[in-house]
Amino acid sequence: MLCVSNFVWAQELPAKEKDSILDKKIESAAKKSKRVDKKEEKMQDTLSLNFEDIDPNSPARAAFYSAILPGLGQGYNKAYWKIPIVYGALGTSLYFYFTNNDDYNRYRDALKRRLAGFNDDEFQGIILDQRTLERAQREFRRNRDLSLVVTIGLYVLNIVEANVHAHLKQFNVRENLSLKPHYFFDPEKGGQSNLGLTVNFKF
Repeated sequence: MLCVSNFVWAQELPAKEKDSILDKKIESAAKKSKRVDKKEEKMQDTLSLNFEDIDPNSPARAAFYSAILPGLGQGYNKAYWKIPIVYGALGTSLYFYFTNNDDYNRYRDALKRRLAGFNDDEFQGIILDQRTLERAQREFRRNRDLSLVVTIGLYVLNIVEANVHAHLKQFNVRENLSLKPHYFFDPEKGGQSNLGLTVNFKF
C-alpha cells in the first residue's frame, strides 16, 4: 500500500511542477505583453508629435529662397556655416569668368585692329603673329564659357542642396531604429513558444 501511494505521489509531483512552470510562463508573457503595449503607446505619441512637426512646404520654400539669393535657403535651414562655402564657390567661378572674359576681349580687339591694318594695339612688339592672337582669343573664350557653366552648376547645386537638407531635417532616425530578437509564449496554444526578430521604427 505504501509503495502504491509513493508511486502515485511521484506521478503527481511532475504534474504539479509542470503546472507551476506553465503559470510562471503565463505570468511572464502577460508582463511582456504589458510592456509591449506601453512601448506601442509611446511610439504612437512620438509619431503624432513628429507628424505635427513636419512641414511639407519647407523643402520648396528653402529651394525658392536659394533661387532668389544664393545661401538664403541654407540660412532658412539654419545651416549658417554653409553660406560662406556657397559664396566662396560662386565668387571663385565668377572671378574666373570675368577675368577670362576681359582677356578674351583684349585679344579680340587687338586681332581686329591687326586685321584692319593698324599697328597700335597693346600687344604690338610682344606678339607679332596674328595666329597667336587667334589662338589666345579662342583659349580665353573657351575658359570663359567653361567658367560660366561652372557658375550655373554651382547656382543650381545651391538650390538642390537647400531642398535636400530641408527634406532630411524632417526625417531624423538616430537610435529610434532598432532590430532585436523577441521571444513570445502563447498559453492558448499549449504553451507553444515563438522566436523571431522585431524591427522597430520611430520616426
